[in-house]
Amino acid sequence: MGFLANSLLSFGAAGLGTTAYGLVEAQAFTTRHLELKVLPPGSSDLRVLHLSDLHLTPAQTRKINCIKSLAKLEPDFVVGTGDFLAHQLAVPAVVEAMDELMNIPGAFVLGSNDYFAPQVKNPFMYFDKNRKVQAAGDPLPTSDLVEQLTDAGWLDLNNKQGSISINGVKIHARGTDDPHIRKDDYASVAGAFDNNSFALGVTHAPYKRVLQSFATDSADLVLAGHTHGGQVCLPFYGALVTNCDLPQNQAKGYSEFGESKMPMHVSAGVGTSPYAPIRIACRPEATLLTLTANR
Repeated sequence: MGFLANSLLSFGAAGLGTTAYGLVEAQAFTTRHLELKVLPPGSSDLRVLHLSDLHLTPAQTRKINCIKSLAKLEPDFVVGTGDFLAHQLAVPAVVEAMDELMNIPGAFVLGSNDYFAPQVKNPFMYFDKNRKVQAAGDPLPTSDLVEQLTDAGWLDLNNKQGSISINGVKIHARGTDDPHIRKDDYASVAGAFDNNSFALGVTHAPYKRVLQSFATDSADLVLAGHTHGGQVCLPFYGALVTNCDLPQNQAKGYSEFGESKMPMHVSAGVGTSPYAPIRIACRPEATLLTLTANR
Protein backbone atom coordinates (compact mmCIF):
# COMPACT_ATOMS: atom_id res chain seq x y z
CA MET A 1 0.00 0.00 0.00
CA GLY A 2 1.45 3.35 -1.03
CA PHE A 3 2.03 6.47 1.02
CA LEU A 4 -1.07 8.21 -0.35
CA ALA A 5 -3.32 5.28 0.47
CA ASN A 6 -1.89 5.03 3.97
CA SER A 7 -2.38 8.75 4.48
CA LEU A 8 -6.00 8.61 3.33
CA LEU A 9 -6.72 5.66 5.60
CA SER A 10 -5.11 7.43 8.54
CA PHE A 11 -7.05 10.60 7.83
CA GLY A 12 -10.30 8.66 7.54
CA ALA A 13 -9.66 6.80 10.78
CA ALA A 14 -8.89 10.05 12.57
CA GLY A 15 -12.09 11.58 11.24
CA LEU A 16 -14.18 8.62 12.37
CA GLY A 17 -12.51 8.66 15.77
CA THR A 18 -13.16 12.38 16.21
CA THR A 19 -16.80 11.99 15.20
CA ALA A 20 -17.27 9.09 17.59
CA TYR A 21 -15.74 11.12 20.41
CA GLY A 22 -17.97 14.07 19.54
CA LEU A 23 -21.07 11.89 19.72
CA VAL A 24 -20.05 10.69 23.18
CA GLU A 25 -19.19 14.15 24.51
CA ALA A 26 -22.55 15.49 23.35
CA GLN A 27 -24.08 13.17 25.97
CA ALA A 28 -21.63 14.14 28.76
CA PHE A 29 -23.96 16.57 30.50
CA THR A 30 -22.45 18.70 33.26
CA THR A 31 -23.66 21.29 35.73
CA ARG A 32 -21.45 24.30 36.32
CA HIS A 33 -21.47 26.49 39.42
CA LEU A 34 -20.55 30.16 39.45
CA GLU A 35 -20.81 32.94 42.03
CA LEU A 36 -21.36 36.51 40.84
CA LYS A 37 -21.46 39.67 42.96
CA VAL A 38 -24.15 41.53 41.05
CA LEU A 39 -27.06 42.09 43.47
CA PRO A 40 -27.79 45.41 45.20
CA PRO A 41 -25.97 45.91 48.54
CA GLY A 42 -27.65 44.15 51.43
CA SER A 43 -29.45 41.61 49.23
CA SER A 44 -29.90 37.98 50.19
CA ASP A 45 -28.24 35.42 47.93
CA LEU A 46 -30.19 34.28 44.87
CA ARG A 47 -29.66 30.92 43.14
CA VAL A 48 -30.43 31.25 39.42
CA LEU A 49 -30.44 28.25 37.09
CA HIS A 50 -29.44 29.30 33.57
CA LEU A 51 -30.73 26.79 31.03
CA SER A 52 -30.38 27.18 27.27
CA ASP A 53 -30.54 25.48 23.88
CA LEU A 54 -32.29 22.26 24.85
CA HIS A 55 -33.05 21.46 21.20
CA LEU A 56 -35.37 18.71 22.39
CA THR A 57 -36.97 15.97 20.33
CA PRO A 58 -39.50 13.49 21.76
CA ALA A 59 -37.07 10.55 21.64
CA GLN A 60 -34.25 12.14 23.67
CA THR A 61 -34.94 10.30 26.92
CA ARG A 62 -31.42 10.73 28.29
CA LYS A 63 -31.49 14.49 27.80
CA ILE A 64 -34.97 14.73 29.29
CA ASN A 65 -33.80 12.89 32.41
CA CYS A 66 -30.72 15.12 32.71
CA ILE A 67 -32.90 18.22 32.63
CA LYS A 68 -35.29 16.69 35.17
CA SER A 69 -32.39 16.13 37.56
CA LEU A 70 -31.66 19.87 37.71
CA ALA A 71 -34.62 20.39 40.03
CA LYS A 72 -32.48 18.79 42.76
CA LEU A 73 -30.33 21.93 42.71
CA GLU A 74 -33.28 23.79 44.26
CA PRO A 75 -32.79 27.08 42.40
CA ASP A 76 -34.74 30.16 43.45
CA PHE A 77 -35.25 31.30 39.86
CA VAL A 78 -34.88 29.66 36.44
CA VAL A 79 -34.01 31.48 33.22
CA GLY A 80 -34.38 29.78 29.83
CA THR A 81 -32.57 31.55 27.02
CA GLY A 82 -34.25 29.95 24.02
CA ASP A 83 -34.11 27.11 21.50
CA PHE A 84 -36.19 24.75 23.60
CA LEU A 85 -37.50 22.87 20.54
CA ALA A 86 -36.04 20.78 17.72
CA HIS A 87 -39.14 18.91 16.55
CA GLN A 88 -42.79 19.61 15.78
CA LEU A 89 -43.86 17.26 18.59
CA ALA A 90 -41.33 18.45 21.17
CA VAL A 91 -43.51 20.63 23.42
CA PRO A 92 -44.67 17.65 25.55
CA ALA A 93 -41.02 16.61 25.89
CA VAL A 94 -40.12 20.10 27.13
CA VAL A 95 -42.96 19.99 29.65
CA GLU A 96 -41.88 16.53 30.83
CA ALA A 97 -38.24 17.58 31.18
CA MET A 98 -39.02 20.86 32.92
CA ASP A 99 -42.09 19.86 34.92
CA GLU A 100 -40.53 20.43 38.36
CA LEU A 101 -38.52 23.44 37.19
CA MET A 102 -41.70 25.07 35.92
CA ASN A 103 -43.01 25.03 39.49
CA ILE A 104 -40.18 27.43 40.36
CA PRO A 105 -40.40 31.13 39.40
CA GLY A 106 -38.83 31.65 35.99
CA ALA A 107 -38.44 33.72 32.85
CA PHE A 108 -37.73 32.91 29.21
CA VAL A 109 -37.03 34.15 25.72
CA LEU A 110 -37.25 32.27 22.44
CA GLY A 111 -34.67 31.32 19.85
CA SER A 112 -35.05 30.75 16.11
CA ASN A 113 -35.42 27.01 16.67
CA ASP A 114 -38.55 27.66 18.69
CA TYR A 115 -40.09 29.07 15.51
CA PHE A 116 -38.60 26.89 12.78
CA ALA A 117 -37.54 23.25 12.66
CA PRO A 118 -33.81 22.57 12.24
CA GLN A 119 -32.38 21.90 8.79
CA VAL A 120 -29.25 20.27 7.41
CA LYS A 121 -26.59 22.98 7.09
CA ASN A 122 -23.06 23.27 5.76
CA PRO A 123 -20.90 23.61 8.90
CA PHE A 124 -18.38 25.77 7.06
CA MET A 125 -20.97 28.52 6.62
CA TYR A 126 -20.48 29.46 10.28
CA PHE A 127 -17.03 30.79 9.41
CA ASP A 128 -18.57 33.39 7.07
CA LYS A 129 -19.21 36.34 9.37
CA ASN A 130 -20.83 38.32 6.53
CA ARG A 131 -23.48 35.75 5.64
CA LYS A 132 -27.11 36.78 5.78
CA VAL A 133 -29.13 34.77 8.27
CA GLN A 134 -32.56 33.80 7.00
CA ALA A 135 -35.43 32.41 9.03
CA ALA A 136 -36.36 29.15 7.32
CA GLY A 137 -37.74 25.71 8.07
CA ASP A 138 -41.04 24.10 8.89
CA PRO A 139 -42.98 26.09 11.50
CA LEU A 140 -42.94 24.77 15.06
CA PRO A 141 -45.69 25.06 17.73
CA THR A 142 -44.27 28.25 19.22
CA SER A 143 -47.54 29.43 20.73
CA ASP A 144 -48.01 26.09 22.51
CA LEU A 145 -44.56 26.38 24.07
CA VAL A 146 -45.18 29.96 25.19
CA GLU A 147 -48.57 28.99 26.62
CA GLN A 148 -47.06 26.16 28.68
CA LEU A 149 -44.38 28.41 30.15
CA THR A 150 -46.60 31.39 30.86
CA ASP A 151 -49.33 29.18 32.36
CA ALA A 152 -46.65 28.01 34.80
CA GLY A 153 -46.18 31.65 35.81
CA TRP A 154 -42.93 32.28 33.98
CA LEU A 155 -42.23 35.78 32.67
CA ASP A 156 -42.33 36.05 28.88
CA LEU A 157 -39.46 38.44 28.10
CA ASN A 158 -39.68 38.41 24.30
CA ASN A 159 -39.46 42.17 23.71
CA LYS A 160 -41.17 42.48 27.09
CA GLN A 161 -40.30 43.15 30.69
CA GLY A 162 -41.62 42.34 34.13
CA SER A 163 -40.80 42.28 37.82
CA ILE A 164 -40.76 39.61 40.51
CA SER A 165 -39.53 39.51 44.11
CA ILE A 166 -37.65 36.45 45.39
CA ASN A 167 -35.93 36.14 48.78
CA GLY A 168 -36.57 39.84 49.28
CA VAL A 169 -34.74 40.67 46.04
CA LYS A 170 -36.77 42.64 43.51
CA ILE A 171 -35.85 41.53 39.99
CA HIS A 172 -36.62 43.85 37.10
CA ALA A 173 -36.16 41.60 34.06
CA ARG A 174 -36.36 42.58 30.42
CA GLY A 175 -35.51 40.74 27.24
CA THR A 176 -35.69 40.51 23.50
CA ASP A 177 -36.92 38.01 20.99
CA ASP A 178 -34.17 36.33 18.97
CA PRO A 179 -31.66 38.79 17.46
CA HIS A 180 -30.30 36.03 15.20
CA ILE A 181 -33.37 36.30 12.99
CA ARG A 182 -33.91 40.01 13.64
CA LYS A 183 -36.93 39.55 15.89
CA ASP A 184 -35.40 41.72 18.61
CA ASP A 185 -37.07 45.04 19.39
CA TYR A 186 -35.16 46.48 22.33
CA ALA A 187 -36.75 49.88 21.77
CA SER A 188 -40.03 48.48 23.08
CA VAL A 189 -38.47 47.90 26.52
CA ALA A 190 -35.70 50.52 26.57
CA GLY A 191 -35.18 52.92 29.43
CA ALA A 192 -33.98 52.96 32.99
CA PHE A 193 -34.47 49.87 35.13
CA ASP A 194 -36.43 50.25 38.37
CA ASN A 195 -34.52 51.83 41.24
CA ASN A 196 -33.21 49.47 43.91
CA SER A 197 -33.93 46.44 41.71
CA PHE A 198 -31.65 43.79 40.30
CA ALA A 199 -31.58 44.68 36.59
CA LEU A 200 -31.58 41.46 34.56
CA GLY A 201 -31.29 41.33 30.77
CA VAL A 202 -32.19 38.18 28.82
CA THR A 203 -31.72 37.38 25.14
CA HIS A 204 -31.09 34.31 23.03
CA ALA A 205 -28.31 35.30 20.64
CA PRO A 206 -25.76 37.67 22.21
CA TYR A 207 -25.34 40.12 19.35
CA LYS A 208 -23.40 43.25 20.21
CA ARG A 209 -26.23 45.61 19.24
CA VAL A 210 -28.49 44.07 21.88
CA LEU A 211 -25.77 43.79 24.50
CA GLN A 212 -24.92 47.46 24.00
CA SER A 213 -28.57 48.38 24.55
CA PHE A 214 -28.60 46.49 27.84
CA ALA A 215 -25.31 48.14 28.82
CA THR A 216 -26.63 51.61 27.97
CA ASP A 217 -29.52 51.02 30.36
CA SER A 218 -27.10 49.73 33.05
CA ALA A 219 -28.18 46.10 33.31
CA ASP A 220 -26.56 44.35 36.27
CA LEU A 221 -26.34 41.02 34.41
CA VAL A 222 -27.26 39.68 30.97
CA LEU A 223 -27.95 36.00 30.28
CA ALA A 224 -27.78 34.55 26.76
CA GLY A 225 -27.33 31.30 24.87
CA HIS A 226 -27.26 30.44 21.15
CA THR A 227 -23.50 29.95 20.69
CA HIS A 228 -23.36 26.35 21.98
CA GLY A 229 -20.03 27.50 23.36
CA GLY A 230 -18.65 27.03 19.86
CA GLN A 231 -19.80 23.37 19.95
CA VAL A 232 -16.65 22.13 18.21
CA CYS A 233 -13.68 23.66 19.99
CA LEU A 234 -9.94 23.17 19.95
CA PRO A 235 -8.32 22.07 23.21
CA PHE A 236 -6.22 24.86 24.76
CA TYR A 237 -7.67 27.31 22.20
CA GLY A 238 -11.43 27.33 22.51
CA ALA A 239 -14.28 28.17 20.18
CA LEU A 240 -13.72 28.58 16.46
CA VAL A 241 -17.07 30.30 15.87
CA THR A 242 -19.90 31.88 17.88
CA ASN A 243 -22.64 32.04 15.21
CA CYS A 244 -23.02 35.76 15.96
CA ASP A 245 -20.73 38.80 16.17
CA LEU A 246 -19.51 38.05 19.68
CA PRO A 247 -15.75 37.28 19.87
CA GLN A 248 -14.80 33.62 20.24
CA ASN A 249 -13.28 34.17 23.68
CA GLN A 250 -16.77 35.09 24.93
CA ALA A 251 -18.51 32.07 23.41
CA LYS A 252 -19.41 30.63 26.80
CA GLY A 253 -19.27 31.34 30.50
CA TYR A 254 -18.79 34.61 32.33
CA SER A 255 -17.30 37.68 30.69
CA GLU A 256 -17.77 41.44 30.66
CA PHE A 257 -19.10 43.53 27.81
CA GLY A 258 -18.11 46.98 26.63
CA GLU A 259 -16.60 49.96 28.36
CA SER A 260 -18.97 49.59 31.30
CA LYS A 261 -17.81 46.00 31.81
CA MET A 262 -21.38 44.77 32.03
CA PRO A 263 -21.47 41.26 33.54
CA MET A 264 -22.66 38.63 31.08
CA HIS A 265 -23.11 34.87 31.15
CA VAL A 266 -23.42 32.89 27.92
CA SER A 267 -24.53 29.29 28.29
CA ALA A 268 -22.94 26.61 26.10
CA GLY A 269 -26.34 24.94 26.17
CA VAL A 270 -27.71 21.48 26.72
CA GLY A 271 -28.31 20.26 23.18
CA THR A 272 -27.40 20.53 19.53
CA SER A 273 -29.22 20.38 16.24
CA PRO A 274 -30.30 16.77 15.60
CA TYR A 275 -28.40 17.08 12.31
CA ALA A 276 -25.12 17.92 14.07
CA PRO A 277 -25.23 15.87 17.29
CA ILE A 278 -21.58 16.26 18.28
CA ARG A 279 -19.57 18.37 20.70
CA ILE A 280 -15.81 18.52 21.01
CA ALA A 281 -14.05 20.15 23.98
CA CYS A 282 -17.39 21.77 24.84
CA ARG A 283 -19.62 19.65 27.03
CA PRO A 284 -23.38 20.25 27.24
CA GLU A 285 -24.19 22.23 30.35
CA ALA A 286 -26.52 24.07 32.64
CA THR A 287 -25.20 26.63 35.12
CA LEU A 288 -26.29 27.37 38.65
CA LEU A 289 -25.44 31.01 39.28
CA THR A 290 -25.25 32.05 42.92
CA LEU A 291 -25.86 35.79 42.86
CA THR A 292 -24.62 37.71 45.88
CA ALA A 293 -24.65 41.33 47.02
CA ASN A 294 -22.18 43.68 45.39
CA ARG A 295 -20.72 45.03 48.62
